Amino acid sequence: MKSCIHRGAKQIGGSCVEIEHDGARLVIDCGMPLDTEVDDPKLLPPVNTAGLLAVLISHGHADHYGLAHHLPDTIPVAMGAAARRIIQVAAPFSYKAPPAFAGPDFENGKPLQFGPFTVTPYLVDHSAYDAYAVLVEAGGRRLFYSGDLRSHGRKAACMERMVANPPSNIDALIMEGTALSRMDDTTDPLAEEGVEARFAAIMRETKGLVMVHTSAQNIDRVVSLFKAAKHTGRTLLIDLYTAVILEATGNASLPQSDWRGISLCIPQRQRVQIKNNQWFAQLETHNRNRVYLDAAVAHDPSKYVLLFRPLWMRDLSDAGVLAGATLIYSQWEGYLKDGKFAAMEEWLAAHSIPLEVAHTSGHASVKFLSRFVEAMKPKALVPIHSFSPERYASFYPDTVLRADGEWWDV
Repeated sequence: MKSCIHRGAKQIGGSCVEIEHDGARLVIDCGMPLDTEVDDPKLLPPVNTAGLLAVLISHGHADHYGLAHHLPDTIPVAMGAAARRIIQVAAPFSYKAPPAFAGPDFENGKPLQFGPFTVTPYLVDHSAYDAYAVLVEAGGRRLFYSGDLRSHGRKAACMERMVANPPSNIDALIMEGTALSRMDDTTDPLAEEGVEARFAAIMRETKGLVMVHTSAQNIDRVVSLFKAAKHTGRTLLIDLYTAVILEATGNASLPQSDWRGISLCIPQRQRVQIKNNQWFAQLETHNRNRVYLDAAVAHDPSKYVLLFRPLWMRDLSDAGVLAGATLIYSQWEGYLKDGKFAAMEEWLAAHSIPLEVAHTSGHASVKFLSRFVEAMKPKALVPIHSFSPERYASFYPDTVLRADGEWWDV
């Protein structure tokens, strides 16, 4: 069995790994590089589609799946069932056609067979819902691909179980190392429950509307937001996009649009989308608890917390609901530093709205990465998804640096 990291050996984002055995091939992830927002097929890595039996998608972040639809759609795409549904229902809201992504579903610990390859998915804790690591076996060799993972989210227990009882006899562990360029060796990221507590504290301190800028696809964060709102007596406002994402999880234990304490509220730009795309059946499905900014919310903004995106800015200004408001930023702070949300920050300043930060990483700390690799005890540790691959050797001596495009024996 041979492997090649087409992209990701020395960068975060755009991950793509190809595995070959006796002419049969698998691809693990086929992501969009983080330094581009252009869906250009020219960005597709030089994957050999001859003998390509399947594409394995570890999780539903675009830097892991964003170019996979440029591969032949006759090739099965294996991934988590909920992750597949979330990607497909989210696409139209970004004015994109849903990718086909047809293929078998990952189930934790249940092997799949693709020609000579046995693929076993392992559910992991990550900021993307329904995320997996995968074990690939062929020709008597065993390669483990970590995908993206952490140990401080709401699925932390599954990571502790993996560390306590890891897969054995791993010839090569291809492991992400996002934190190696963002954290020092001793940093303990805030647990998701800590984010929830921070949300609740800010909600109690805020006299008006609380807005939380986060991704609706970060289901852990939506749960934290809902719980904090419930504890402080506020109603969580979600738009139709968030409602269909939550529905797509297929998990009735997660917040849904018809729950008490959640109301649907739709910004004007989304109303136009609904009309243009004839999404009236979707709207009817989630319309049970609908409220309007210029009516119920304007009457008493202090009773609400809004899952915010910048498309809300004009609606909020026009509705006159911003007196005493606070915005909580709950995403990677690098987006603020690189100016991605400069227009939002100008809007906040214009309305004298304070900006608070409450966030935790979607990626494992250096301490946990060290624990993880020590438990797995691979014959070779191969860095991926990191700007600091040279740091791996500091906590695991059997580290082998590979270059993008380099084929090597597993």
